[in-house]
Amino acid sequence: MRVGLVSPYSFDVPGGVQFHIRDLAEYLVRHGHEASVLAPAGEGTELPPYVVPAGRAVPIRYNGSTARLLFGPVAAAKVGRWLEEGDFDVVHIHEPLAPSLSLLALWGTTSPVVATFHTSNVRSRVMQAAYPLLRPSLEKIHGRIAVSEDARRTVTTHIGGDAVVIPNGVDTAAFARASRDERWSGSPGRPTIVFLGRIDEPRKGLPVLSAAMPAILDAVPGARLLVVGPGSVDAARAKLPERVLAATEFLGALSDEDKAAALASADLYVAPHTGGESFGIVLVEAMAAGAPVLASDLAAFQRVLDGGRTGMAGALFANERPEDLAARAVELLADPGRLRVLSDLGRERARVFDWDVVAKEILAVYDTVVDSGMHHREVTRLRPGIDRRAGGGPA
Repeated sequence: MRVGLVSPYSFDVPGGVQFHIRDLAEYLVRHGHEASVLAPAGEGTELPPYVVPAGRAVPIRYNGSTARLLFGPVAAAKVGRWLEEGDFDVVHIHEPLAPSLSLLALWGTTSPVVATFHTSNVRSRVMQAAYPLLRPSLEKIHGRIAVSEDARRTVTTHIGGDAVVIPNGVDTAAFARASRDERWSGSPGRPTIVFLGRIDEPRKGLPVLSAAMPAILDAVPGARLLVVGPGSVDAARAKLPERVLAATEFLGALSDEDKAAALASADLYVAPHTGGESFGIVLVEAMAAGAPVLASDLAAFQRVLDGGRTGMAGALFANERPEDLAARAVELLADPGRLRVLSDLGRERARVFDWDVVAKEILAVYDTVVDSGMHHREVTRLRPGIDRRAGGGPA
């Protein structure tokens, strides 16, 4: 099958959506399909061979953060050439309403379209206002995927219809085989707490964790915090009290291998995100690496951590409450047995999100769309026996 994947966000500064598209493309290629990814990227950006750069993007405020998007007549011409040369069996557009390559591809393609919605924003005035203008283009979408129940509700609230829920995929084996790194590993009395996210984006929650650290250090004086992710380190350091700063190490953006090693070295992984999350791929990565997880009680995070019969695969604290984060962290760090239980439950829960599971469900949508032809009702169910609209398993 020839699959064209469209990223609205720049591969110059990759994030969760770009990683999802990259990993899906690599899975497709490994399993005998042809995959081409069209994405914003400037000259000189190191890209995999299957990525076609469409030009440098510009930073725009979008979905509660700053996204690097690409739009305009020059970009539209590049999209048109890519679609014509690709002659795809299916075009898989991510965030089809984003004012970037995704919307241009939706306008320009004549191939069957599968769209994945990543955003969770049930109160988006922009989407409500734009819907009447975009409705004719949305009718070109033959299969809708939402990465979570929260993203699905955004679809049903703003554009109507339904979507099959297929979560983001993670190469869980890569995280599971990661070894603890002695540079980052803790020891009795000196546990390692890890944070992963863009450090200058407030909704990723580093200010909340920073505010909790004094109380954590009062109870566990030897604790140290590893901060992994891109952003202005100087600005972040300037906001920390001296004692917290002395216990904090900024590692910057790490390679995939080093990121996995940092997570595997964590005595406790903390996800203090404050909102705007439709899934929680960082939680899955941490769980796959064996890190016990403590996360804010966002609905999306609760769904990722809820292992059903196995119980919660992580601990929760009240969102944007540093004092509650500190209390829960101190409790966990004082209970090695509980940390081991969370680690074991997390590894088991992470397998649900492995690419071998997720990609097969995406391929089922592709097959259903292609086999049914161009003129059919939208696909909001997978093949018989599977129904992920409500985030469940076999129907």
